[in-house]
Amino acid sequence: MTSQIGKIDAEFFAQHLSPNLGADDDAVTVGPQYGVDFGVLSIGGQRLVVSADPVSVNPGVGIKRAGRLALHSVLSDVAVSGVPPSFLSITLVLPASARDDTIAALWDAMATECERLGVSVVTGHTARQDVSFPWIGGATAMGVGDPDEIVRPDGATAGDTVLMTHSPGAEVAGLFAALFGDHLDVADGTVERADARLEDTTVVGDACAAASAPVTAMHDATECGIQGALVELATAAGVSISVSSDAVPVPEDVSAVCADLGLDPWQVSSRGTLLVTVPEAHADAAMAALDARNTPVAAIGTVSEGSGVTVDGTQVVHPGSDPAWTVFSALQRDAAARSP
Repeated sequence: MTSQIGKIDAEFFAQHLSPNLGADDDAVTVGPQYGVDFGVLSIGGQRLVVSADPVSVNPGVGIKRAGRLALHSVLSDVAVSGVPPSFLSITLVLPASARDDTIAALWDAMATECERLGVSVVTGHTARQDVSFPWIGGATAMGVGDPDEIVRPDGATAGDTVLMTHSPGAEVAGLFAALFGDHLDVADGTVERADARLEDTTVVGDACAAASAPVTAMHDATECGIQGALVELATAAGVSISVSSDAVPVPEDVSAVCADLGLDPWQVSSRGTLLVTVPEAHADAAMAALDARNTPVAAIGTVSEGSGVTVDGTQVVHPGSDPAWTVFSALQRDAAARSP
């Protein structure tokens, strides 16, 4: 594998990580799989859902806002199991230059949001080192549920309907608008509308609501966007997914920001965009549960026997790496060069 920014690819995972997972234990009922958001442990008569993620904080969007967004990024991967996240272990390794009041404000935002969501912090570590934003640590989120509450990541089944909340590319469009709005050549009001979409970059509430219907799988469209997430859903379940592009809404502000940066909204991170597979007979119930939260949702495709993902009849593949990383690095360099 050539060196690249972002997650390792499926080939490297299969060759080096998947065969080397430490001691075997029957308590691990869902273990590490490429593109799968969480693992599951069987403990007594209950299941412990566990996910691990880096902590990414972009102070440029406002330190408290950045803290809330970072927290939801961590908790979302448990929520897609259908079990609400309830416990958090978090390590923060902040830049040596981070002021006490900055750290306090960051933690206050995270702790306040944890309290609102019913999440308890059980352990952690906080320090300063020679690092820089946005990558400032890691976290493990956990949720406890009954076995029949778990929505398995590999559960998509032939005959299911595929639902999508929000839109492709919303997270990247919002983040770039917030951080680099002055660099974008877009119509008046576009930056502000895209920036506002950052408030929707969570699936915690939506995933728990959708799970009130008998959904078969859920996936947060993070790195590599909905195109990558659809391929991961299909691969995990060993099924084929067919999508109609006409059914996939891309708001004008998202489309404009991505176009200005030369990005495909389908291939860039869109945390908060939830993909759901649900038996056709229950699709209306799942959509109604999301609609009750004022979450935009659309039926975009179907699941059938076979393998892979087709869009308008043409097969698509996993992007491999998220093209937004390269653009982000270039914009950071440009912004630094323009600073007095």
